[in-house]
Amino acid sequence: MEDETHSFAFVNLRPVVPGYVLVCSKRVVPCFVDLTDEEVIDLWTTAKHVGVKIEPHYGVGSLTFGIQDGLYAGQTVPHVHVHILPRKEGDVKILDEVYDELDRKERELKKHLDAEAERKDATLESDREIL
Repeated sequence: MEDETHSFAFVNLRPVVPGYVLVCSKRVVPCFVDLTDEEVIDLWTTAKHVGVKIEPHYGVGSLTFGIQDGLYAGQTVPHVHVHILPRKEGDVKILDEVYDELDRKERELKKHLDAEAERKDATLESDREIL
């Protein structure tokens, strides 16, 4: 039987808060409106299932769900994804500061990805130049 899911989830490598998870569409599209209705349903259903699991695991009673859709919304990776952050009292000084922190982490990731793009794969010829 073929896998009918359109989304997947993974733990953020640089979490703003413990338990920070990203849910992505399997099909790489830059904007939310590029998703099919079926993909939208699966994306949010997956986000819900993740939320149901991480709330009790991290002992929280609140979650922040967010999408930065497009460059001017702060999106640094051109691939639709939902941020899920388990929230508890005192995790940030002012509740909405979490969005500033998300923006900061996204900019850091973009810098890292840009640096990775500048790397060149080694070739036999380039290795001979070094040796």
